[in-house]
Amino acid sequence: MTAIEGLAVPEGPAARAAARARRGGSPPPHPHPHPHPHPHPTEGLLVPPGHGRVVQTAAQRVTFKVTGTHSRMASTFEVEVPPGFDVGAHVHTRSEELFYVLDGELDVLAFEPRIRTPDNWQRWESSSGTRVVRATPGTVIVVPPGCPHAFANPTDTPAKMFFQASPPPDHERYFEELLEILDQGGPPDQEAIEALRAKYDIEQLTPLRHR
Repeated sequence: MTAIEGLAVPEGPAARAAARARRGGSPPPHPHPHPHPHPHPTEGLLVPPGHGRVVQTAAQRVTFKVTGTHSRMASTFEVEVPPGFDVGAHVHTRSEELFYVLDGELDVLAFEPRIRTPDNWQRWESSSGTRVVRATPGTVIVVPPGCPHAFANPTDTPAKMFFQASPPPDHERYFEELLEILDQGGPPDQEAIEALRAKYDIEQLTPLRHR
């Protein structure tokens, strides 16, 4: 140990450099190569169960969990799908989506059919033989841009799914305006829905339906 200005410090390069500085040599190196690093965010977003903005009609209940305000990657929703709801087959040119079934059962489609018939997508089949499946809890469906897809609840009990859509906030705005149309009562206004979907990069292939 060597005493410097009344303090006991260990021998070594740093101690010797400090001693040289006090004798008029070069200053000692800073112990940290980047003494003032750029700060990084230290807190994320935590949404407790049951929290989030809810948009609801007789046809659908959507809870906004993560919006474009908090994520540059995707908007995230919890969607309750009532019995009889059919979102209709559709396709996006730039959006990517992910579905994760939490409760209940849903018929789901995520492939290009041999023929895009304008009505019942549940009967579609791909060139490789893929057909519509019944998705149970734990099922994940990933939909790349350009892939026709759909979901419907053919059962008598509600279903629930985790849903992500990118880029944000397109689907947030779409849900808000879609549910305004569905909330008007009576059969869905197909012309209004078609115009809305075209606005948000959605080409409707079969009609949206609900009980």
